[in-house]
Amino acid sequence: ASLLRQIVAGPRSRHPEAGLDLCYVTDNSGYKYAVSCIVGFILKFLSDLVIATSGPSSTYPQRAYRNPTDALVKFLDYKHGANWAIWEFRAEGTGYPDSEVYGRIRHYPWPDHHPPPFALIPNIMASMRDWLKGLDVPKDRVVVVHCKAGKGRSGTVACSYLISEENWTAKDALARFTQRRMRSGFGAGVSIPSQMRWIGYVDEWSKHQKLYVERSIEILEVQVWGLRDGVRVAVEGYVEEGRTIKTFHIFHKHERHLTDESTPSEPSLPESLSVSNDKQPPNSLSTPELPSMNHVPTQPIIKTSSDEHVPGAHAVKFRPSKPLILPTSDINIDFERRNKATYGWTMVTSVAHVWFNTFFEGHGPQNHGDPTSQGVFEIDWDAMDGIKGSARKGTKALDRLAVVWRAVGDGKGVVVSEPREGQNVPETAAADWKGADEEKSGLGGKNLGLRTESPASADVSRASSVKGEAPASVEEGSEDSMKGVKTHGPAGEEHIAHKR
Repeated sequence: ASLLRQIVAGPRSRHPEAGLDLCYVTDNSGYKYAVSCIVGFILKFLSDLVIATSGPSSTYPQRAYRNPTDALVKFLDYKHGANWAIWEFRAEGTGYPDSEVYGRIRHYPWPDHHPPPFALIPNIMASMRDWLKGLDVPKDRVVVVHCKAGKGRSGTVACSYLISEENWTAKDALARFTQRRMRSGFGAGVSIPSQMRWIGYVDEWSKHQKLYVERSIEILEVQVWGLRDGVRVAVEGYVEEGRTIKTFHIFHKHERHLTDESTPSEPSLPESLSVSNDKQPPNSLSTPELPSMNHVPTQPIIKTSSDEHVPGAHAVKFRPSKPLILPTSDINIDFERRNKATYGWTMVTSVAHVWFNTFFEGHGPQNHGDPTSQGVFEIDWDAMDGIKGSARKGTKALDRLAVVWRAVGDGKGVVVSEPREGQNVPETAAADWKGADEEKSGLGGKNLGLRTESPASADVSRASSVKGEAPASVEEGSEDSMKGVKTHGPAGEEHIAHKR
């Protein structure tokens, strides 16, 4: 079993004392000093302990190649006594019952390879803060975060905590997580563009009173430049408190409008949208090394009908035939390109998507929690998310995307604040720990290759949603997301002396 775990882990190093895949993201020996020139003294700050680990399992065959839950608990008990608790983010299920970790677990699940519903962030941050810093709590408590690989989702939360509760810069938080979690030369710890965009959002949220407003959003138009043949576009969002991604609309042939713009131009609001942007946001939101929150060009989208060939690449506008309204400010535009093969098969040659949040794209933090009522999000193909957390997207399906949106109704929405110390912190419902929820829509992931052809999908380039397909093999798609992960001890050391 130990050999099998090493094979699955690939280039990741294992914790030498525990024999487990985990690392100490922050430690209690890392000092920060601030020198006051006026009174001439030094202030010392201790970073709270945050441990990141891949998801443990209590059942076979998973425990044969993942961290066995009992081994992880034994190690945490030995190193930290009763002063540890787990925060998990697996919409596909934890792999173990809560009782096996003494019930010291907080559930905030969302799908793999995606950013969290932003409304979860205030509660996640507050619950971690209260465990580590609450009144009359031991000073040596630790937080253990895990998803599947202990990388993308775990890294997003770990960095968010350092930014919002420890006053780290986004750049430093990302660099620390990469330093502690990844082997040199194997890329960043948090590497998915949309997750990095969310860390930029957290940075802005933390700098502006930690206010967030959840609004229902209408998608008015999707503009695409350089659209190739056979691409379908879907508009998606979160439901069930973020545990599931729902496809709200797939554009059809009759909703497609060709334009005469052969090259990208400044995207514009539809003429029917007369509401003016009364807020004046800053020219740019500057978060070093992060995707711009003022719209990074990237491209998703859409071409329909394989029955009607449109040669070359086109500038296209997709307008929903009926109001297209999503319940939250988290928006995902999903793309898939298919070429017809033979004998009832089609070949998927492109897969990509991009998440954005209209509260931040509407400059809500800079406007004291009052974002613009409408806006345009832009992104280029190269900046979009790839297959299962990787950079791979297949052949280029388009050049540039712009999404035109507006808030529904008066646009006021629901204010979501970070609970104060002593207040009750809501927790979301856990997914089925045995993994039954992994077959839900939005959790299976996508990949390139052959697919069966569906007669019902002819109007969308014979490319229907593949989220309902059978789950991939147990480790399919995890190589990119788990590649290069390494371990660290509480003082940052890679090799920890064995103590008894």
